Amino acid sequence: MTTSSTPPCLDLQIDGNVEWVTFNNPAARNALTWPMYEELKRICDSLANNPEIRVVIFRGAGDKAFVSGSDIQQFIDLKEDEAYEVAVDYIFSSLQQLPMPTIAMIEGLAVGSGLLMATFCDFRISTPDARFGIPVAKTLGNCLSPSNLSWLAAHLGAPTVKKMLLTAELIKAPELLASGYLYQTAESAEIESVTNLLAQKLATLAPITQKASKLTLAHLLQNNLPDCTDLMRETYNSKDFREGVNAFLEGRPPQWIGK
Repeated sequence: MTTSSTPPCLDLQIDGNVEWVTFNNPAARNALTWPMYEELKRICDSLANNPEIRVVIFRGAGDKAFVSGSDIQQFIDLKEDEAYEVAVDYIFSSLQQLPMPTIAMIEGLAVGSGLLMATFCDFRISTPDARFGIPVAKTLGNCLSPSNLSWLAAHLGAPTVKKMLLTAELIKAPELLASGYLYQTAESAEIESVTNLLAQKLATLAPITQKASKLTLAHLLQNNLPDCTDLMRETYNSKDFREGVNAFLEGRPPQWIGK
C-alpha cells in the first residue's frame, strides 16, 4: 500500500514487512519543514507499535540528497530563547527508539539534520559520491545539542565530528565506508536492490533480540548527558545566528562578528 501527498511531505510505501519512508521535498534537496519533522514523529510513533513491520528504510526523493538539512525559512520566526535543538531532539528520539532495525539509503547529500537522521538509523548504505557533514559554521552559525553530538561522536568519532563542525567540510562516502560508518556503498542503479537485500536479511532475524540490542546501546550512549542549555541559548540568541539565517535566505556570504 502506498500513500503520498503533494511535496514537501513524507511518503510511505509498505513492501511486505518492510516500510519505506521517503523525504519528499526535491525542490529544496529534501530539506525538512517543521510539518515534515512532525510527520516523522507521527510515523515513528505509529511504527513503534506495529509488530508487522520488521525493517524501516528511509530515503530521499530523487538522487540529489537524502536530506539537506532544515528548511531555513522556518528560522525567521524562531523566538528568542526558544530551544529549537531540544524540540528536534524530541522528534529524533522517536527514530532512535524504533524497536526494529532501520536503514538510511543515501544518494547525494546527507547534511545537517540529514546527517543526524542517517546516524540515528542502524545502518547506512550510500552511493560512492554521497557527501556528509554539518556545515553550520559556514551557513547558519547555530549549534547541536549534547545528545546529538554524543550520538555523532559515538558513530563517527570525535575527530571526524570536529572536522565536520569546525571546518564545515563535507566528507565523501569512501572515507566513511573505511571507518565503518557506512555499511556499504552501491551505484545509484543498484542501491535500492542492495538496500532491500539487507532489509530482507534483517527481517528474518529475532525481532526481540534486535530491539533489546539496539535500545540498550542507545540508553548507554544517552546516559548522563551534560546540561548545555546555556551554550545553545548563547548560540541561538546571537547576532551571528540571525546574520547566518538572513545571509542564507539572501544568497550572500554571512559576516560573522562573534556576538
